[in-house]
Amino acid sequence: MNEILALAAVAIAASSGLAAAVCWRHPQAGDRVFVGSLLLASICGLAAAARAIFNVGVGGWSRPWGVPGGALAVEVDALSGMFLLSIFVVAPLSAIYGASYWSARDNPSTAPRLRAFYGLIVAGMALLVVARNSILFLLGWEVMALSAFLTITTEEHLPAVRETGYVYLVATRVGTFFVFATFAVLRAETGSFSLSCSTLDASTPRATAIFLLGLAGFGLKAGLMPLHVWLPGAHAHAPSHVSALMSGVLIKMGIYGLMRVCSFFTNIPAWWGEIVLLLGMVSAVLGVAFAIGQHDLKRLLAYHSVENIGIIVIGFGVALLGRAMGQAELVALGLAGALLHVWNHGLFKALLFLSAGSVIHATKARELEGFGGLFRKMPWTTVAFLVGAVAICGLPPLNGFVSELFVYLGMLRAGSMSLGMLGVSAALGVPVLALVGGLAAACFVKVIGIVFLGSPRGIHGRDAHESPRAMLGPMTILAALCALIGAVPELVAPVLRNATSAWLGTQSAPSLSTLAPLRAVSWTNLLLIVAVFACGAVTLRGSWITNAVRGPTWDCGYSLPSSRMQYTASSFAERIVGIFSFALRPRTRAPDITGPFPLTASFESRVPDPVLDLWILPASRWSARVAASFRWIQRGSIHLYLFYIVGTLLLMLLIWR
Repeated sequence: MNEILALAAVAIAASSGLAAAVCWRHPQAGDRVFVGSLLLASICGLAAAARAIFNVGVGGWSRPWGVPGGALAVEVDALSGMFLLSIFVVAPLSAIYGASYWSARDNPSTAPRLRAFYGLIVAGMALLVVARNSILFLLGWEVMALSAFLTITTEEHLPAVRETGYVYLVATRVGTFFVFATFAVLRAETGSFSLSCSTLDASTPRATAIFLLGLAGFGLKAGLMPLHVWLPGAHAHAPSHVSALMSGVLIKMGIYGLMRVCSFFTNIPAWWGEIVLLLGMVSAVLGVAFAIGQHDLKRLLAYHSVENIGIIVIGFGVALLGRAMGQAELVALGLAGALLHVWNHGLFKALLFLSAGSVIHATKARELEGFGGLFRKMPWTTVAFLVGAVAICGLPPLNGFVSELFVYLGMLRAGSMSLGMLGVSAALGVPVLALVGGLAAACFVKVIGIVFLGSPRGIHGRDAHESPRAMLGPMTILAALCALIGAVPELVAPVLRNATSAWLGTQSAPSLSTLAPLRAVSWTNLLLIVAVFACGAVTLRGSWITNAVRGPTWDCGYSLPSSRMQYTASSFAERIVGIFSFALRPRTRAPDITGPFPLTASFESRVPDPVLDLWILPASRWSARVAASFRWIQRGSIHLYLFYIVGTLLLMLLIWR
């Protein structure tokens, strides 16, 4: 039953764009059909996920398939259910938002295509998380990857969008190559393309190859440093509701693939956990450091996706260490933290991207330096962004705090056990995660201060307006879900335990209620939420009953203040960017100030991506120049080309005879 519901969700989501295209003469009706189709798909998908998570009707479904090596083998276990829930919560909410943000009436040339490929992304993701055959998995993977490329390049008339699309396409082809190689080696190890295996020996050379190839392929999709090169540009240039889907859900397919592949093995060596833990720490710290130096609002949020993928991978690394050492408590805390952060990041990052889209929709700009004072004109968007910011910083009383608490407890427990250097390496993640939280808080203080507070710095904020209800509604639901998980974390504890048991292939995962003070966290967060609402009510009531006189801020007697005297995003982040300059490599262009009354001058700073901008793109340009130097070989003569072929064959025969 679960598998039938999941396949129904896949089919309905895949055909949602086609169903909407039937109403091409009535754009608004097409938007409603598209959203309605995705809501129906989500109902089926959520039902399948909920049943599997609570071990109702768990089994499997398989039918023959004419593709060589392929089989229509699907299964919805608790691990798949965790990711299905995330997919079918974020996808319909982002679609509802997108019907207003990118409506068919205002975008008649691009909206039909965007709807079609959006539905295919959802279908591809849902298919790959329930697939139990390598070929079927790769089908879902390719549908997801190529459809994402076609949504990223929606505004293909813009050169920056085309360049971003090319980078994404190359990156996803490289990632798919590694995933192909992973399943090819797995086929050699098991003798079949089935993904329903759980007793492979991890000590063999093939097992090592499977792990490393999977880490490369799935890590590239997830955006792990230094494999993140496609992610910032793609999230920045895609339509905002697509960015929410990609950051909130799509990049987690890399996490799912890595978790699923590691679940195939027993006797996992400790170095697997150590390398995953190290990659998570590097991604978390550098991701948030690069975010602080950004000036583009969506690009800044994209780097925070790299940071949070790092946090998820840290938790998974703790789980791998626990499995290698036979410590069930570490597995439970690490995997629970990772899986819950998959959920939480999907919620608050979708909320942040939708809030950023609301700002872009109102101002037609993304650069931080042109904003300011938007709180007065966009109060609901400001509150939604603030909720997402508190959640992503891992602060109580919201959901990000709970998942990071599990990861903290896992690392602390590892450090307190007699595990030697393994325990020390895990415990080192505690200050790293604390540093990440502090840097994230500094970054979002910058964003909220520059974008929503103060006075308008340019023309962008002067004509801003609040977004319509169709955009505010999904943001409100996402904010409420962030608060719900933070206030009642005990609700998700059984779900996480079942998912952990599915990953282990056993029903013996320890209870999280005995490993973490969930009840105390729940009461504390509830009291904080009540206190926040009480303070807000008192503040609003005071502003209504008092006849306050509005005027400019006292300026110490200076009579000509202007918005140019406010902090800029560059000045706010200058000190932190300087500390991490060894990795960020900031670029500045400052004027030469001469004399007491200099002429008009400008200052510019930017933080390039060192992997893409300083390594990959220069290397590709160099290789293109080298290849161009051999164009003289291509004379346009078929006889010469036949001579090349015959000569190559003769040379190969001489070498390998």
